[in-house]
Amino acid sequence: MSTDIFDDLEHEQDQLEGVLSELPDQDWRCAAGAAGWTITDVVLHLAQTEEAVVASATEGAALPDWRRYGNGVDDAMDAMVRAERDASLDTFQRWRIARRAALAALRRADPQQSLAWVRSSLKPRTLATTRLAEHWAHALDITVPLGIDYPDTVRLRHVAWLAHHTLPYAFALAGLEPRPVYCELTAPDAATWRFGPPQADSSITGAAGAFCRVGARRLAPQESGLVAEGPHGPAALRVLRNYAA
Repeated sequence: MSTDIFDDLEHEQDQLEGVLSELPDQDWRCAAGAAGWTITDVVLHLAQTEEAVVASATEGAALPDWRRYGNGVDDAMDAMVRAERDASLDTFQRWRIARRAALAALRRADPQQSLAWVRSSLKPRTLATTRLAEHWAHALDITVPLGIDYPDTVRLRHVAWLAHHTLPYAFALAGLEPRPVYCELTAPDAATWRFGPPQADSSITGAAGAFCRVGARRLAPQESGLVAEGPHGPAALRVLRNYAA
């Protein structure tokens, strides 16, 4: 695995582009794993959000205001997709252009300058990490319903890091006091990934792929095979998320 998040984001998007480039026309109209969306809708959403990355990283550009579309982020994203669902522009090509422009914008951005994003602002490397996590999760929404193999890679380390890093926010969002949690995860290449203080009285252990899927809300905690121990481990697994919205 590259140690560079920008390289790994590019590779994750390359993997997804390879899948999409092989889809027959009828598959684009199939239901995706994201409720109420087709495969085309998922790719449209990715294109829209990559265009938002470009706007955020470009001085003087206007960042789309999601609040115009709905009270919550999920509702707003759905409304944005519905607003452009019938656009004549080729969705796949739109995403291909946007994802390359977004990556270039993140690479050249000041690494210490926070960029506006949804509810907060993020440094370019952290924003790239969230984009990798989102592309990976939506790749599952595309490939799982179609029965296409999309193997886990060691790039999931970025996603697992994000999920653990976001735990204080996830606890607070659920009305709980943030607590330290130690995570020890088995990577796709059988390595061990460790996050958090080993001396914490609460822990989550198990497969990294399952951990990331729970954080993406693509797998129920009770079906994940993950072991949550200590006074706060089960709550941490329950609120785990790979995103800030």
